[in-house]
Amino acid sequence: MQLSSLLQRFNEPETLKMAKLGRELRSQGIDITDLSLGEPDFDTPQHIKEAAKKAIDDNFSHYTPVPGYLEARQAVCTKLLRDNGLEYTPEQIVLSTGAKQSIANVVLAIVDQGDEVIIPTPYWVTYSEIVKLAGGKPIMVKTTFENDYKITPALLKENISSKTKLFMFSSPCNPTGAVYSKNELAELVSVFEQYPDIFIMSDEIYEYINYVGSHESIAQFATVKDRVVLINGLSKGYAMTGWRVGYIAAPVVIAKACEKLQGQFTSATNSIAQRAAIAALTGTLEPTKQMLEAFTTRRKITLNLLKDIPGILCNEPAGAFYVFPDVKYYFGKKTATGETIQNAGDLCMYLLHHAHVSTVTGGAFGEANCIRLSFANSIENIEKGIRKIKDALALLI
Repeated sequence: MQLSSLLQRFNEPETLKMAKLGRELRSQGIDITDLSLGEPDFDTPQHIKEAAKKAIDDNFSHYTPVPGYLEARQAVCTKLLRDNGLEYTPEQIVLSTGAKQSIANVVLAIVDQGDEVIIPTPYWVTYSEIVKLAGGKPIMVKTTFENDYKITPALLKENISSKTKLFMFSSPCNPTGAVYSKNELAELVSVFEQYPDIFIMSDEIYEYINYVGSHESIAQFATVKDRVVLINGLSKGYAMTGWRVGYIAAPVVIAKACEKLQGQFTSATNSIAQRAAIAALTGTLEPTKQMLEAFTTRRKITLNLLKDIPGILCNEPAGAFYVFPDVKYYFGKKTATGETIQNAGDLCMYLLHHAHVSTVTGGAFGEANCIRLSFANSIENIEKGIRKIKDALALLI
């Protein structure tokens, strides 16, 4: 049986792969501590759940417009103006079944066969694979530990060619937690101003999980706003991962293109989830602030614990809920059974099977010397998981 060659263009996300392996081991009775998935361990705030219950009682059970209810798109506009000082109209908004679908819509709408897409590494695993799916060529631009894994204007300009169609990045960044300041974004904008045909996709889904101040969006710069596509969603900031609501704010031509694509894939996202999204986007941010306080405490604990492990190098994340330590110190070491740890992937598998801790290899994010650990977990599990990691690494020779 021969399947489509399209399946050969891209890979399964390592984040989902490690989660699946962890579940399989857990089903065998093994106590797996999961530090791999980027999912807040909080429940959806009550006022959002109440809005969903009311929507069911009010019979919001029918098809909705493909880009989402007008009220839901207006709620996005309200949020963007309130929190970011950005003016958008509902026709510039498209709600999708999660931010991942939003990204896929945007890439498929912009990227053609042979187009180049600049992606600073480390990056979220799906960016490059969706570009490949669209027939484009990811241009991976390696950033450095010393610069907090952020692309510089010089690096950006160096990698632009006549085929460059799109630039994709996230701030705060998954997996590094890097956050671009307004000045750093302005410097990148000064480069983009020289290349008016390049679109910019700014993934801002970790916007509210910021430890260094207010969020800065590249869409605030008027000279490039007409080619910026904002990606956002409700999963991280509102603890709504399972509700699957993402959205874009974009120039009308891109929003209409995404609506056309989505009309053939899924049509609109879930009607009840949309009504819940209205309550989330326009309601109190107090639960979000409480989550941020918890993440702040967990970040401090995680960093302090990692400092006690020999050979681990780790930047302090300015946003999101991950640490991305450099672990190359352990490459070349052997396990008790004589196996050699060749790379971060080997180390992750060793930690999974011997420490019973689920992590993700940095190779999946474009940085082969690192692994990603999530502190979107209880303090008890964070302390337990890192203790098991420390003990397992001490056994390598």
